[in-house]
Amino acid sequence: MARTRLAVGERREELLRAAVGQIGERGIAALRISDVAAALGVSNALVLYHFATKEKLVAASFAYAAEADLAQLHAIVARREPALKRLRAAIRWYAPTGPAKGWRLWIEGWAASLREPALREVARDLDARWKSALADVIAEGTAAGEFRCADPRATAWRLTAFLDGLAVQLTSYPGALRPATMRAWIDEAVTRELDL
Repeated sequence: MARTRLAVGERREELLRAAVGQIGERGIAALRISDVAAALGVSNALVLYHFATKEKLVAASFAYAAEADLAQLHAIVARREPALKRLRAAIRWYAPTGPAKGWRLWIEGWAASLREPALREVARDLDARWKSALADVIAEGTAAGEFRCADPRATAWRLTAFLDGLAVQLTSYPGALRPATMRAWIDEAVTRELDL
């Protein structure tokens, strides 16, 4: 059966979805251009036409996957609700016990970014955007008198670092900690950070 000719943007998106799937199955280090091509039944040359190197494909795939999570985060923090409610909803969603599905990809990305400058830049930018969104909500809640926080940016950094660490543990050692315990620890961290 002949493949349908797609517009450039549609083809890129199809390639990115396939690459994200292959990264999930194989990991970044083991990913090959031929894996992505085979998953779609296209040539290696087509993949390389859109992404000149494996490194560029990986960086673009990482950004593609993370943008969906960021869009959800922004939808949560943009709600017309008190800042504390929005912050708790964002943290519940982001936490390794929540519905965010990208933890394995993030952990793979962090490890690979030690050796791949293009991926490091993408990961750094995406991570900064996460922290900024949380810091903005914390600053809004502080200004509204919902809670006290002397440094919203530092608080966002500490909370995301804590969540990232829990995600590594949960992803690397499934079952080592009960989700209810993690949620309790996360609530305690938020309570301490915001002087609730």
